[in-house]
Parts: sequence; C-alpha cells; structure tokens
Amino acid sequence: MGTQQLESVPEPKYWHLRTVLTEALDSEFAVGEILPNERDLAARFGVARATLRQALEQLELEGRLQRRRGVGTTVAPPRVGVAVGSEQDAWPGGPGDAWQPVDCVLEVPPAAVAAALETGAGEPVHTVRRIRVTHGQPVAAELLHIPAASVPALSAIDAPSGAARARAVLRELQRLELEGHENAVELGSARADDAKELDRLPGAPVLIVTTRFLAAGRTAALSVATYRADTCRLTFGDSGRVEIHEDPQRRAS
Repeated sequence: MGTQQLESVPEPKYWHLRTVLTEALDSEFAVGEILPNERDLAARFGVARATLRQALEQLELEGRLQRRRGVGTTVAPPRVGVAVGSEQDAWPGGPGDAWQPVDCVLEVPPAAVAAALETGAGEPVHTVRRIRVTHGQPVAAELLHIPAASVPALSAIDAPSGAARARAVLRELQRLELEGHENAVELGSARADDAKELDRLPGAPVLIVTTRFLAAGRTAALSVATYRADTCRLTFGDSGRVEIHEDPQRRAS
C-alpha cells in the first residue's frame, strides 16, 4: 500500500481515505489478507487514528473488510446472495427451508415482540433459535417467537429439549393456514449473542430482517433474523416487497 498524504479536500477526510483504501484493496491485497495495524496505516496516510477507524468502519459496513477475533482486519470475500421472503405460502421449517434449528425455550419475550404478537404482559412464548449457513459459513442467526395459541396441540412429550423441541414447535406451527407474511429490513449492530453465533465482534454492522407471519387475521409468529452485513446481499423474490416508512420524529428533528 503506497504512501499518500491527504490534502484538504471538500469531502470528509475519512471518506476520501475510504476511497484511497478501496483502490489499494482492489490492486494490492488478496481476499483474506490481513491489513497492517491501525498505527502503521494512520502514519502512512498522515491521518489521525480516529479518521482511519471511521474509514475502516465504513469499508466494513460496505462488506470490503472483516474484523475477526484474534486475527485483525482482513479483506472480505465478495458478498453472497441470500434469498429472503421469496415464498409467501411457506411457514418456517417447511421443505427447502435453509435454516437449521438449534434450540427452543419457553420465555417471556421483549416488550416490542409481545406488542407485535399481541400477547399479554408477562405471557411466555416459544422462542426458537435457528442458524443459517451458506458455503459452510454462518451468515445469519434468528429468533422465531411463536405464541402458545399458534401451537395449541403441542405437548411436553412432543417437544423435548434442544433442536428436537424446536422442530416439534415448527411442525405444529405448519398446521395453521398461512395467509402471508410481511418483511421489514433495517441496519443494526450485532448484539453479543448474535456476534458469537456469527463469528463477529459485538457491534459489527448487521442487517436485521423482521418477518411477521400472518394466520387467522393475526400475527401467528414473529421472526427477527440478524444477517452479517459484511458477507450478505439480501435478495427478495417476485412476491417480496420492501416498504420505506418515515419516522415523523426523525423527520421533524
């Protein structure tokens, strides 16, 4: 990576540095190669380490770099396409589902989840934890919240612990007639649990896909899936729609 001092530019210094680094990544570094440490990079480009970190964080957000525990910052492979919401008539766990069940517990969900499911305060729901793997790499982690009313025939005998319990809950859910689902996508930061599942650092950029599964005029299940923003490019099938909603408070600020 050649030395280049940054002069006064009309754009933020970190953004100009991001452009310079992008050109270097394309011409001088291979996928998986480890970048020099922050101190050396900052000295080479004549910028403060805070400016360098902003540029590196932007490139990580764009999927060009990865931060890995015990390794450092490496050049990321190209993003893989991950299909989302392509089947309006498919419950989670059905044929062709790419998710692998890990566990299932009966617990009181967060307030936002309870509100979406319209369950009573303090009412426990089945929370199925699943993981999605592409080309041998974990790319997404999911929490699927299912009210007891959606799986009324489930019994303790039918639902042992671990992945077997998760599969039993999903089988019962598929007895309902699915009316469709609604997707929402937003940018977020990896929580500690998700970061561990996805081999990322806490706070790494992620894409959060929330899916409401509708049956009998209500939300029968709610999926909150966390995708690695550095490796995933989400694709929607012909039936998928992305809606943009303005936050009135943000617009007014």
